[in-house]
Amino acid sequence: MTIAEAAQAAQLFTPYTLRGVTLHNRIVVSPMCQYSCQDGMATDWHLVHLGSRAVGGAGLVIAEATAVEAHGRISPEDLGLWDDAQIAPLARITAFLREHGAVPGVQLAHAGRKASTYRPWSGQGAVSVEEGGWDEVIAPSDVPFSANYPRPRAMTREDLVRVQEAFVAATRRALAASFEFIELHAAHGYLLHTFLSPLSNERTDEYGGDLDNRMRFPLQVVDAVRAAWPEELPLGVRLSATDWVPGGWTIDDSVILAQALRERGIDVITASSGGVSTQQQIPLGPGYQVPLAEAIRRETAIPTMAVGLITEPEQAEAILRAGQADLIALARELLRSPYWPLHAAGTLGVDLSWPDQYARARPASTVPVGARG
Repeated sequence: MTIAEAAQAAQLFTPYTLRGVTLHNRIVVSPMCQYSCQDGMATDWHLVHLGSRAVGGAGLVIAEATAVEAHGRISPEDLGLWDDAQIAPLARITAFLREHGAVPGVQLAHAGRKASTYRPWSGQGAVSVEEGGWDEVIAPSDVPFSANYPRPRAMTREDLVRVQEAFVAATRRALAASFEFIELHAAHGYLLHTFLSPLSNERTDEYGGDLDNRMRFPLQVVDAVRAAWPEELPLGVRLSATDWVPGGWTIDDSVILAQALRERGIDVITASSGGVSTQQQIPLGPGYQVPLAEAIRRETAIPTMAVGLITEPEQAEAILRAGQADLIALARELLRSPYWPLHAAGTLGVDLSWPDQYARARPASTVPVGARG
């Protein structure tokens, strides 16, 4: 096979365009919390963490769940975009990502009833005010995630307006920091997801009850963010496509929501799952969430990202070739191997350029036949 034929055969390394933004390949760095901020400010850790994945060849690098208000952080150490002072450190990172060929993205989030909790290596459950936590978290209803998590206050109409405005303000700051892609976090038991799921939304007003009512606030946030985000820049949503709990949110619900999102100008859905209930039963295994991305893509024609235990280049390529998703989002595999895209290109027979600084270390086995000197 010639180099051109190999490149053509490997869909993983073909460009992909969302609105006015073109990714040079289909590999996405999934948002992964680093719990390494003070007052929501990005640090050198974030520059190195995100920058190394751009150097490693990913097409889109999405910064971790970034809180739209201080009390919307998962932990006191989370990244934020609720203050203009947080723009400059992120702009430094987006410039580096772009310089090394990656499209810079950010995930905007509000943790809801999962806020004010410990980062993973510091403990579990609620963080006290004395340790940097806060004394009030909000959610659709006053139902805690679990016994050791904070009991939330049910949101008032004023809260709904304030949080929606916080998403819009963070969107404008993301633009000022030169991000080119935003993903809205509506998964994993955080605020927008808890409005969607009947397991966490017990409201009796127009924001609770039937499916249309439970979708109302997330869709209002989407409409407000889309109006504030430039028309030429893509906007995505991460969903927990199923709660994995009887009586909870289902893939059928996700298809209905995805259609509504498509009509509102959402460009891509990342199909994740779970996180809203401790009763979830997740059938973990390689690519276990891929069928969720496939179903949403098939039923709504909206592009999807597949994510979840995708580790091998051949596996990622097979997902794309089968039409199950349009993009491949990697998380823990890219923590283990920041240069996974470079090695994947060699495995799939694609002549992907290595950074000049690293070219001397490129294994001969990753250079396609005919390109070796």
